[in-house]
Amino acid sequence: MKHKDGKPIAQTDKNRIVPMAIIFVVLCGFSFYIGGIFCSEKRRFAFINSHKSLESPKGSSVATLQVKSTSFPECSSEYQDYTPCTDPRRWRKYGSYRLTLLERHCPPIFERKECLVPPPDGYKPPIKWPKSRDECWYRNVPYDWINTQKSNQHWLIKEGQKFLFPGGGTMFPNGVGEYVDLMRDLIPEMKDGSIRTALDTGCGVASWGGDLLDRGILTVSLAPRDNHEAQVQFALERGIPAILGVISTQRLPFPSNSFDMAHCSRCLIPWTEFGGVYLLEIHRILRPGGFWVLSGPPINYERRWRGWNTTIEDQRSDYEKLQELLTSLCFKMYNKKDDISVWQKSPDNNCYNKLSRETYPPKCDDSLEPDSAWYTPLRACIVVPDPKFKKSGLTSISKWPERLHATPERISMFHGGSASSFKRDDSKWKKHIVHYKKLIPDLGTNKIRNVMDMNTVYGGFAAALTNDPVWVMNVVSSYATNTLPVVYDRGLIGTFHDWCEPFSTYPRTYDMLHLDGLFSAESHRCEMKYVLLEMDRILRPTGYAIIRESSYFVDGIATIAKGMRWGCRKEKTVNGSETEKILICQKKLWYSSSNKS
Repeated sequence: MKHKDGKPIAQTDKNRIVPMAIIFVVLCGFSFYIGGIFCSEKRRFAFINSHKSLESPKGSSVATLQVKSTSFPECSSEYQDYTPCTDPRRWRKYGSYRLTLLERHCPPIFERKECLVPPPDGYKPPIKWPKSRDECWYRNVPYDWINTQKSNQHWLIKEGQKFLFPGGGTMFPNGVGEYVDLMRDLIPEMKDGSIRTALDTGCGVASWGGDLLDRGILTVSLAPRDNHEAQVQFALERGIPAILGVISTQRLPFPSNSFDMAHCSRCLIPWTEFGGVYLLEIHRILRPGGFWVLSGPPINYERRWRGWNTTIEDQRSDYEKLQELLTSLCFKMYNKKDDISVWQKSPDNNCYNKLSRETYPPKCDDSLEPDSAWYTPLRACIVVPDPKFKKSGLTSISKWPERLHATPERISMFHGGSASSFKRDDSKWKKHIVHYKKLIPDLGTNKIRNVMDMNTVYGGFAAALTNDPVWVMNVVSSYATNTLPVVYDRGLIGTFHDWCEPFSTYPRTYDMLHLDGLFSAESHRCEMKYVLLEMDRILRPTGYAIIRESSYFVDGIATIAKGMRWGCRKEKTVNGSETEKILICQKKLWYSSSNKS
């Protein structure tokens, strides 16, 4: 085209505009990405007090994180039993409705303690297993309230410098052994290896779980931090698996279809209230064919109602409501005698397939992930087991101990999960444990009892220790691939957790902590300092930490550990890798300076 005076008109080249616009967008996006990395890295190492070096040591091509040395102060003695996410000092901020104040409520980052939790005055290294099951040092858990209030039920007895555990309980004053013998008569599967994992809700001092250990059943004892003072701490001091928790408004931190049995001995949970959500949660975590055992109200109400401060009519009504709810959840009465009733979850999906849409509670829809269990609200609906997993039910899964090394069917749930990867992981951890025992001769003896694998995958670390006098709490990150169903299918126990937050336990409850690449995986979210301070809180004095980590982090970890009064040494891995090292640390026993005369 031309102007009317004959000069050409300059036209915009439309073909050039499009690619230039694309280039502009790409450059903006790249700048944003680089800026995001820089900012996240800046936050990631903010605790280093602006002192960071990426220089490699002489003779090494591996970059290392250098942290400025610091010494952490002692917390005051009033924090000797500090549980940050279940702290009674903060309960008044939360309502008492459905006991939500007893759930996890972690302090914000600006309220996190940056101090070392002291042991009680007179603390001693715990009594060794198996003697610890029957007695512990009074000064290690100096709580007289529970002794005074429960003495008539024979939970525990104070004698001299020790607490003794005679094995009594509210529903088994004649001893837990007699109680479990009756239960085994009602449930033959407790005798032949069919039942391996159990959950005890409202566990007292965990005498039920402690008795089952000799019978080949591994129990997670669950109790809140409440007016019974330190139920879970007593359990762990005895060397029995336990965790702080309560069935309230959120799911328990376990995957679906995991426990072979669940038990409630007068735990006073209102099973039929709030739409039956508490019993629905038990249903979710029990594997198909699993058992639910209840003793206490309203069981055997015909004989017991007078001692429950109620009427026989009320107890009959409660029992009928409970039976109706259990039937609607596809439970069937399995056996009953005296104060014990046993129900069995449907071993297949035939019952669930017959439930109509009008049935209450309804079946959960696809919007609710069955295994989602980290701050996941309870819902009044039935989690129906996935029908494609036909070998994960109690009647189909291998019996203990064969199931420990049998490839779990549910390994196919996640990317890369296969029989070959499972076997490789098993073989790898057998070699690692042999190496660890050379580095820590106490491992494999009764000097180490309570162990935590802080970021397990298939539970291989725990599996390699099953012949030793230890039990292992397997932790799977709530942000990692969900492999916890595989851990339970092997007959091991564990929990979900986010290591950016404190763990649900008391101070000084583990003899050994193990981690494998935890900081490599989580340092972009969790500050190293707070993770290590939490490890110090839950580790017993003279306890060990095995930190298997990228060489980049090892020196920085060692520096922070020194400020926590740990003694650490660097060791090589089995294959002598330069990019990965093992840090062996031991926590020192020290006492609060405020208690010194």
